[in-house]
Amino acid sequence: MTTSLPAGYPREVARVHLTFDDGPDPVWTPRVARALEAAGATATFFVMAGRAAAHPDLVEALLDAGHGVELHCLEHLRHTEVTRERIEHDTDAGLGLLGGLGVHPRRWRLPWGRPAPWSAAVAERRGLALTGWTADTHDWRGDRTAAMATVLGPGAVVLCHDGLGPGARRADCAQTVAFVDLAAAWAERREVSLEALPAPASAAQVAA
Repeated sequence: MTTSLPAGYPREVARVHLTFDDGPDPVWTPRVARALEAAGATATFFVMAGRAAAHPDLVEALLDAGHGVELHCLEHLRHTEVTRERIEHDTDAGLGLLGGLGVHPRRWRLPWGRPAPWSAAVAERRGLALTGWTADTHDWRGDRTAAMATVLGPGAVVLCHDGLGPGARRADCAQTVAFVDLAAAWAERREVSLEALPAPASAAQVAA
């Protein structure tokens, strides 16, 4: 899903938004978070609700550090391959688990980034803004940090993964952690800030 800037995104571009899917992971999410802290940066984490419920301490730590915690899914389902009813159940169950952790998402990144014709309506009924990306690190397939760095640019919404989700072709997230360090150095040289996504102006906007 690579379209326009996210709902609620200010038009000035002297910032980059790092976003992370498929966590939280008990090994790799803390390492990503430490790299962000060292850079004085915040990011947005689109979490799998079951993993979040299994690691509430990680979710709490992300929130305490000023990061955004938003919805990815419960199960990692392609909207284009299952029924609307199944996705509605998955989404409501995921939101319920996150609500139990004190997390009330405003944004929703779909698994695989592919909406079905009804995905926007499901989002709108739940007050969620569909949120994609403008730059993909392809870290899930095992790309090296230097290759990931080529996606960086002012105003970018960058897709990364702090967990190993379905389809991952790598054994760990070490290159993603290293990418955070590289992105921070890149941003400092260009006087660009690394920030979590802003709250959306409205729900159900298919955004990058």
